[in-house]
Amino acid sequence: MRFRHPDGSTVHLAYCTNVHPAETLDGVLAQLRDHCEPVRRRLGRDRLGIGLWLAKDAAHALVTDPSALRGLRTELDRRGLEVVTLNGFPYEGFGAEEVKYRVYKPDWADPERLEHTTALARVLAGLLPDDVTEGSISTLPLAWRTAYDDPRAETARVALRTLAERLDALGELTGRDIRVGLEPEPGCIVETTADALAPLAAIGHDRIGICVDTCHLATSFEDPLPALDALTEARVPVVKSQLSAALHAEHPHLPEVREALAAFDEPRFLHQTRTATAAGLRGTDDLGQALDGEALPDASPWRAHFHVPLHAAPAAPLTSTLDVLKGALARLVGGPHPLTRHLEVETYTWQALPAELRPRARSQLTEGIAAELTLARDLLTDLGLKELP
Repeated sequence: MRFRHPDGSTVHLAYCTNVHPAETLDGVLAQLRDHCEPVRRRLGRDRLGIGLWLAKDAAHALVTDPSALRGLRTELDRRGLEVVTLNGFPYEGFGAEEVKYRVYKPDWADPERLEHTTALARVLAGLLPDDVTEGSISTLPLAWRTAYDDPRAETARVALRTLAERLDALGELTGRDIRVGLEPEPGCIVETTADALAPLAAIGHDRIGICVDTCHLATSFEDPLPALDALTEARVPVVKSQLSAALHAEHPHLPEVREALAAFDEPRFLHQTRTATAAGLRGTDDLGQALDGEALPDASPWRAHFHVPLHAAPAAPLTSTLDVLKGALARLVGGPHPLTRHLEVETYTWQALPAELRPRARSQLTEGIAAELTLARDLLTDLGLKELP
């Protein structure tokens, strides 16, 4: 979906396909047929943006076989779909029964991460629509916080500088400006937008910036306005923003609130949980750990890294952080010029919701994704952007 900003530039809105597990190119092609095109049709649009997640095997197939890349581009066009952004965070196995800590490997100190991201950049340059020159890729925020010493930190810096050089060369070769954004996430070396400032300054390249995920922003209790203002002041490019909402519990000391939270403690994904105290942010790696005894203070609200559907906040006594998303979006695209032109709805947890909230049929998932995109569209038009055909 495309929107005209009041300054005349085009803002792109997509939804991320990591909600549809696929590890191979054949699986990606099936996604387009079974999910992405039906969402487009449900919205009644001739064209729909998707943020592709390409696992390592799919990316390798596309970067090593020009005919495969041309075939994917043709299939996108045939189904009324377009790609300006990729999710390069998960490397493989995102649809496994248990993902948890595995999603953070390989990290930026491992050579596989550089090679995979380089492959994604080359693929994206070949998938961009003819009238679009800018592409974006979100990536791991360096590494999970453990086992990341000074030598690995230096290796990661060198890898990202090498990536920047490769992106420069790709731009000269193709005329396409591909940028990569570190995506701050609770528990990682770069947990907050503030944590990103020093590493990005050390890299010092305008093709390496930040991806602002509004669920992660909220989970870490970051106020979106000063956070985004600090990025602007530091001249850190916001490569893209993922529009998402976290799980919020206002009174976690109450038994009924803990019972409601326990329904979201599921075995597939890691749900880092945080609370803001007078002594600073406190947290656990997973929601179950927070609910286990007194691992986390419960005198103040808790937020958990659980991407809940944008249009459907959990039932009381829980809610979502949609207000944080709205505040961030107002600053990202509501000013005289957009801070980013790539927005992506990223609710990958539909099948991890409590059983009574999960879609039971493919058509229900289609309806849910379409409803999220409709909400995002309405927020953008409320900010003065004009929806384009």
